[in-house]
Amino acid sequence: MKNALQEPFDLAPFSSIKTAHFKPAFEKALEQARLEIDEIVSSKEKPTFKNTIEALEFAGAHLDRLSSLFFNLNSAETSEEIQKLAQEISPMLTEFSNDIALNQALFEKVAAIFEIKDSLALNEEQQMLLDKKYKFFSRNGAHLPDDKKTQLRAIDKELAQLKLTFGEHVLAETNKYEMHLTRAEDVEGLPEGAKEAAAQLAASKGKKGWIITLDYPSYVPFMTYAKNRKLRKKLAIAFSSKGFHDDELDNKKLVLKISQLRYERAKLLGYDTHAHYVLEERMAETPEKVLSFLEELKEKAKPAAFRELNQLKEFAKELDGLETFEKWDNSYYSEKLKQKLFDLDDEKLKPYFKLENVINGVFSIASVLYGIQFKEVSDIDTYHEDVKTYRVTNQDGELIAIFYADFHPRPGKRGGAWMCSYKPQFRKEGNNERPHISIVCNFTKPTKTKPSLLTFNEVTTLFHEFGHALHGMLADTSYPSLSGTSVYWDFVELPSQIMENWCFEKEALKRFAHHYETGEVLPMEMIDKIKESSNFLEGMATLRQLSFGFLDMAWHGRDPSGIDEVKEYELQAFQDTQLFADIPQTCMSTAFSHIFQGGYSAGYYSYKWAEVLDADAFAYFKENGIFNKEVARKFKDYILSKGGTEKPMELYKKFRGSEPKLDALLERAGLLKRSA
Repeated sequence: MKNALQEPFDLAPFSSIKTAHFKPAFEKALEQARLEIDEIVSSKEKPTFKNTIEALEFAGAHLDRLSSLFFNLNSAETSEEIQKLAQEISPMLTEFSNDIALNQALFEKVAAIFEIKDSLALNEEQQMLLDKKYKFFSRNGAHLPDDKKTQLRAIDKELAQLKLTFGEHVLAETNKYEMHLTRAEDVEGLPEGAKEAAAQLAASKGKKGWIITLDYPSYVPFMTYAKNRKLRKKLAIAFSSKGFHDDELDNKKLVLKISQLRYERAKLLGYDTHAHYVLEERMAETPEKVLSFLEELKEKAKPAAFRELNQLKEFAKELDGLETFEKWDNSYYSEKLKQKLFDLDDEKLKPYFKLENVINGVFSIASVLYGIQFKEVSDIDTYHEDVKTYRVTNQDGELIAIFYADFHPRPGKRGGAWMCSYKPQFRKEGNNERPHISIVCNFTKPTKTKPSLLTFNEVTTLFHEFGHALHGMLADTSYPSLSGTSVYWDFVELPSQIMENWCFEKEALKRFAHHYETGEVLPMEMIDKIKESSNFLEGMATLRQLSFGFLDMAWHGRDPSGIDEVKEYELQAFQDTQLFADIPQTCMSTAFSHIFQGGYSAGYYSYKWAEVLDADAFAYFKENGIFNKEVARKFKDYILSKGGTEKPMELYKKFRGSEPKLDALLERAGLLKRSA
């Protein structure tokens, strides 16, 4: 049986891949990568930038392609077999990475070049690559004695497996939960589209009535519109207790073990905590700066948040005589209050946001700003029939990128939304290799009677992930490890978050917000209401985000050795940002995949950090026009195309002319005047 993964490929050969292909392909790719590393180490030539640093950058290129393909599939189209394989393959890759990081002979060659870097006449990108390669060794144990290197290997191997298991548990918890409803009064208040989707799901399982799940397109409408308060409570507790049931899917021990191992690893490498280790390579630099940043925002947001909460409580009491306002009341009464204050109902907006129209809209905006065109094609292989594929070209018809888009939930797909890459952009042997980029979302599926109609929140999510995709697609660098989204973690959200701003602008909305049945453009008064309501309950939303940042820093900015009870520790971290009474049977940490499975450990603050950047950057667009060609050119040239080739603040200043100011964010959020 031919194994398509054992040979170099350009487009991912999805339909030719069998699950059984992966392990032998990884074994062969690892063998090849080791040979390429050995060639660098055993060379008798004097170490140079080209024969050592560049050679190291491109060593294991096929292994990198294979890894991105496999782990992206494990997120978007997984199975028990793939999850089992991930548990086998992940330690193999960790061991290989450790073999490089702890290879003394290789480190000596890299160090020899690093020591004479000032005499090498390297350009900025080459200097950054050299710094990055040297730090890869120095930050991963190259200086350690052999016994400590062995200890580091063991920690890294265990962490790789624990993080995968954490994510598997959260996905399994999400997939196994169903709330089966058979009485019409139980779905009272639900929009027709949500009812129809729930009925279709029930029918597909041979059941009568409606099935509500923990997938966002099912969970969010129920929490927002369902009149039955007891059922909202039941669903909210199910959603917020993932990994917290003292069963085989429980994540409490994993939370403690992952945070402990990260701390031990940091100490081994000479850092005070995991946060100190991580933040050395971030714009924020230190845990103290992160906490100071979070505290400064908290001081502005907290008074506004409590004013907003009191307003909600009074409204709920007036409307329904509600005496005690709980977490499961928040979305429901927020939506009702928004409708009252702004006469703005998400269900009235949805017909104007047919998925296909929103896709065309975001393409149109990118075309005006950055001169690129998107053409949907059917000759590119995919891993599922839902996945759409596009060729992206510039104004001269030259290929810029291949773009994949996967929009709807299914059992093998984790929740949320993300961007990933199947092939990075880089230059080699005179060729500018173009990237293959994907966005993955979980939007409401079309039903028998309606196309996929997005909530406004889903519209902003699509724009957000598309911003990440632009960062990948418009990359124009020499080296893959500095290309696209390979930037400091607290800078990576700037391209995504700035894109969301166009969703609130009349000039942009007119391009795509057309009623799916009549073709009518979204009326001006509705656009005005979207704009007016853009910072509705922003104090509460900001405080919620800050609470996650504080929780992340609590797990990673201290010695976790003395922590026995995950929930008790979490409550301490939330103490100063808590808006609602605690629900004893729920826990955030046990399902906090961003920090215990993904790459956001000691980095969740970066969403807010990047909001400061994006508010300041979009203010520049607004000053000159949101489709201003010159501002767009600068954003493309200094932010989107440069990747990690220069320090992010230097790139930002080249674009904006100055460092970002916090006031732009506070003003946009309505917190400047309201916190006074």
